[in-house]
Amino acid sequence: MHGNKFSKWSSWSHRDKLKDIKYPGIYVIRISNKDIENRKFTWHEEIVYIGMTNAISGLKGRLTAFDNTIIGKRGHGGADRFRYKHNNYETLIKKLFVSVASFKADVTSNNPSDLITMGTVTKFEYQAFAQYVELFGTLPEFNDKKRSKKYSLTYGRENH
Repeated sequence: MHGNKFSKWSSWSHRDKLKDIKYPGIYVIRISNKDIENRKFTWHEEIVYIGMTNAISGLKGRLTAFDNTIIGKRGHGGADRFRYKHNNYETLIKKLFVSVASFKADVTSNNPSDLITMGTVTKFEYQAFAQYVELFGTLPEFNDKKRSKKYSLTYGRENH
């Protein structure tokens, strides 16, 4: 499924260098003990989260929100579940990788082609979920709300 639409894997600390992250799209986060930076995207059980954005700030803004939340701030629900299990940021980012699929669109536009592209982003995210479930029998760990708890709901909002 659209594997060639994804960028090569990037280490978390190099995510801002990914091409076209100013646009909307989906992102796939993987935890790996191996250095997979610049390797071609492939579906793997190590993928722990799939997310999307159609926000003005694009993929860059969404990845920043994710990063802020795993550091200990608030703002990203999936990252809040991530933080419950991985609460040592410095240890985590050494093995955190991301791949993106961006879609060029003006998210402030009511132009039919831009609206269709934004719908394509949403559809692409669900296709990615379906692909992952077909391959591995379940959603990625931190997309599965039944399997992963939120840090903020477990330890209270005063810790944010």
